[in-house]
Amino acid sequence: MTEFKKSRFAVGIDLGGTFIKFALVSETGEVPFTDKLSIGTTAKQEDILNTIDQAIRLTIEKANENGVDLVGIGIGSPGLCCDGIVVGGADNLDRWENIPLSDTFSHAYDMPVMIDNDANVMGLGEVAFGAAKDCTDVIFITVGTGIGGAIIADGKLYGGYKNRGTEMGHVTIDHKGIDCNCGGKGCLEAYASTPALIKQYAGLTGKNENEIDGFYIVTKFREGEAEAVQAMQEHTDYLGHAIAGFINTFAPQKVVIGGGISEAGQFYIDMIKKSAFSYAMRDCAANTDVVGATLGNLAGSLGAASLIFRNII
Repeated sequence: MTEFKKSRFAVGIDLGGTFIKFALVSETGEVPFTDKLSIGTTAKQEDILNTIDQAIRLTIEKANENGVDLVGIGIGSPGLCCDGIVVGGADNLDRWENIPLSDTFSHAYDMPVMIDNDANVMGLGEVAFGAAKDCTDVIFITVGTGIGGAIIADGKLYGGYKNRGTEMGHVTIDHKGIDCNCGGKGCLEAYASTPALIKQYAGLTGKNENEIDGFYIVTKFREGEAEAVQAMQEHTDYLGHAIAGFINTFAPQKVVIGGGISEAGQFYIDMIKKSAFSYAMRDCAANTDVVGATLGNLAGSLGAASLIFRNII
């Protein structure tokens, strides 16, 4: 790591539903060390906090071993985050509300700690180091078990008042539509998440939902199976409708599509792009492109670290 010693580094922590991914990240995006720790699916709040602490310690040890300058810790967490506190909204983690992550770990390690929502930091990572590098106005959408997203406006994360907004998966696309897990009806997530795609495909084929995943459907799509083609067309059309609305509202330079299924291939991005531009207002979309994310599993850790570089350095 000798060649990195002149760079400043931060710890990037990406808290997920079953794993904590973490990395030592330079201000120019190099990642000389990364790892992950399991928290399982039934971890208690105390166990999650202890595992975050372990991830931080392991990364600091690696930085110290190599004599690099560590300037802070960034954490991406599920849920709504405001003023260094996870205030709630992370139903998949035990009692993950009113957690003062910033104060807890800044006191423990005597350095700045910044936190934000996990989808927000993934989007920020793509702006800092990935598919939207050098852009100032970006919409990030991640498609997986749910649909999350981030808005970067004029080079800054936008979260609304008290950082409680930008729930991109919960825009309404059918006001009389199906129930969503958020308590609403007709949300984008209920129609265009990976589970929604699986449900649609299972309904067309009669297959058991538990025996299907997104990549199975992608494989069948590539083979030209009619049901897979129909399911993928409807899935990407729902996404395109919503993205058109985001384009009309924010006129971003780029819309970046992330999440596991986005790695299916360029055809997936192209289908969403075609749909989005067919619905978006032409003048609003004049300077917009729709692209796939490029950082993969490192997006969260890179984005979390970039919270430090953008706000501390």
